[in-house]
Amino acid sequence: MVKNLLIETKRLIIRPYHANDLEPSYRLMQDKELYQFLEFDVLSYEEYQGLFQWLMESYEVSHEGEFKYSFAIILKETNQVIGWCGIGILELSKPDKEVYYLIGRDHWGKGYAFEAMVSFLEYCFESLGQRKVVAKVNPENIASKRIIEKLGFRFEHILKDLPEEFSHCNGEWFYSIARKEALNLAWQK
Repeated sequence: MVKNLLIETKRLIIRPYHANDLEPSYRLMQDKELYQFLEFDVLSYEEYQGLFQWLMESYEVSHEGEFKYSFAIILKETNQVIGWCGIGILELSKPDKEVYYLIGRDHWGKGYAFEAMVSFLEYCFESLGQRKVVAKVNPENIASKRIIEKLGFRFEHILKDLPEEFSHCNGEWFYSIARKEALNLAWQK
């Protein structure tokens, strides 16, 4: 069950959110610059509490159907929440499961996103049984594009002509990686 997830890398721990992560997670997400390429914006404390509650409740949903999970990325050295990563249904491309991640600005450029995603992808394929995962990237987000490509994702197409509810994703680049491709990559353990 995902609520028991514990991934350790050299410098990071990836785990489900705990109730005491609310405050540090909220503070992390107050940096307006983090939202440059996201589909949402800074939330009020009350809105964030609701989102945080939903995140914690999502761990009770089976990974056999439609799900969306997000996990805290903790820096081992300081025990600080520095970001998050997750996997879940991509509404605009059902039944595809999308992986996503975010690292706080104070920790950019240190390789944490790549380090976290290497192990998280292994979890998605091995423990969650995914045969393929996808990612979408704003082409202006050069750092994220580099990470996705370094992880071995294949560019498939540019999203366009999406229905109104997903129109904010028009122009984003759509990538995928299959389990068998991931298992052959050098970064795979």
